[in-house]
Amino acid sequence: MLIADPLFYAVAVPAVLLTGISKGGFGSALGGVAVPLMALAVSPVHAAAIMLPVLCLMDLVGLRAYFGKWDRANLRVMLPGAVLGILAGTLTFGMLSEDAIRILIGGIAVLFCVNNWLGLAAKQHAAGLSAIKGTFWSAISGLTSFIAHAGGPPVMVYLLPQRMDKVRYVATVSVFFTFVNAIKLIPYAWLGQLSLDNLGTSLVLFPLVPVGVYLGIWLQDKINLAWFYRISQTCLFVTGLQLIYQGGGAYI
Repeated sequence: MLIADPLFYAVAVPAVLLTGISKGGFGSALGGVAVPLMALAVSPVHAAAIMLPVLCLMDLVGLRAYFGKWDRANLRVMLPGAVLGILAGTLTFGMLSEDAIRILIGGIAVLFCVNNWLGLAAKQHAAGLSAIKGTFWSAISGLTSFIAHAGGPPVMVYLLPQRMDKVRYVATVSVFFTFVNAIKLIPYAWLGQLSLDNLGTSLVLFPLVPVGVYLGIWLQDKINLAWFYRISQTCLFVTGLQLIYQGGGAYI
């Protein structure tokens, strides 16, 4: 049965639009916002299952704008690492309770915001391609992406110090997550997450995908990125704290 709760759509609509804007023009910097927001209305596992088909459609729409502009050398290192992370997520699926997952997702959201506000990634010295670092951070990205579609922060930690130009960076991230999300369809289907009900709810959200992605592409050179990130990260930080509070209530 399709979700009919107005609260779900009140958080799902902005979540999908923000994710689309992020994917379309900002290298998935806020790609992890959807599941934390939607987890305020449904279980995080349910939210992740609904978002995966939506993300796959976003990848196809966004990839068209950046076709052929990615960094092939980095992707050759990153894609195998992502598979390792997805495999780890598949093998550990179901070991955590929904409240524990809420705490984990909330923690990821909060730490991502704190990392950006303190400028920890920006303080790293410029670095080039590294097989060890690329594999490690991509594996972490694959794992967090499998759990909560929150694979953006680990990828940023690895790629941002390389200081590649914006288009090359966004294109590389777009290809990476197109691959990651496509691979995730296999274990999600195997684990029974892609039910007809979940797919039906995903279908309802599909019309928002091109709106968000093309809005992101259009906004890329037209808005003050600093303010976009400040406002969005503040919302993500508050949502993360709310999820930690919700999940932590079961352990008090």
